[in-house]
Amino acid sequence: MDLITPDVGLLFWTLVSFIVLYIILTKFAWGPILGAVKEREESIKQALDAADNAKKDMENLKADNEKILNEAKIERETMLKEAKEIKSKLISDAEEEAKIRAKKMVEAAKTAIQNEKNSAMNELKNTVVDLSIGIAEKLISEELADKDKQLKMIEDILEDSKLK
Repeated sequence: MDLITPDVGLLFWTLVSFIVLYIILTKFAWGPILGAVKEREESIKQALDAADNAKKDMENLKADNEKILNEAKIERETMLKEAKEIKSKLISDAEEEAKIRAKKMVEAAKTAIQNEKNSAMNELKNTVVDLSIGIAEKLISEELADKDKQLKMIEDILEDSKLK
């Protein structure tokens, strides 16, 4: 049972050595250890604060990037819409100009055709007149070659004019 119940002397010296050790550790070791722990705690706290700040900055940057991206998308859509409008306007202007040109060309062609038609009609009339005069000259010269035929023809013409 000696092992289970210690002596008073042993207890006394164990207590004295513990107190001396405690005083030495408090004076020389606990201060620097606690100071180092406190410094470490402060540096960890600062690192966490810096990380939080960096996280907030990243969130702000992300929000700014999304805002810029949305603005760029809107601007792109606006530019595409304007380009489509310009394209439509150019196409409609070109179509209108082509219609006007085609109409002018048709009118010019109609005028040219009418002029050619009138020219051809005049030429045809002149040719018919020339042919008629030629035929009439030949007929009259043959008819008037004989005096009896001339008199008969004059009488027939006079009778026709009296009847009317």
